Amino acid sequence: MSIPPQFMRRLKERLLQQKKTLEHSTLTAVEQGRKTVAEDALDSADQAVFSYQKELLFSRSTHDHGQLSLVRSALERLKEGSFGECTHCGMQIGPKRLEALPWTPYCIDCQEKIERGELVDPARAA
Repeated sequence: MSIPPQFMRRLKERLLQQKKTLEHSTLTAVEQGRKTVAEDALDSADQAVFSYQKELLFSRSTHDHGQLSLVRSALERLKEGSFGECTHCGMQIGPKRLEALPWTPYCIDCQEKIERGELVDPARAA
């Protein structure tokens, strides 16, 4: 099954927009992290809030970085001509799945195996 060119263009546009959004979000998180500096005069409640904010920024940045990596990989597969093929089994990824998650590297079957622990996700194993 071949992916129609118009559908492919729409997915590429979504991937490029997502890449731009994630790059901006990651940069913003880094800038906010640098601005958030602990003061020695903070009481314990303020320090707890400060720690929570730092953890939240770190968590968001980690998530965004992981998704940005998936988006960049999807764009690379587009260039190579392997976009839409599961990177594990080589089967075609369904159009509805690609529409929902254009950056996904896996077909639904392989993704379910990863979630059940039957398959190791190379991206997370590294």
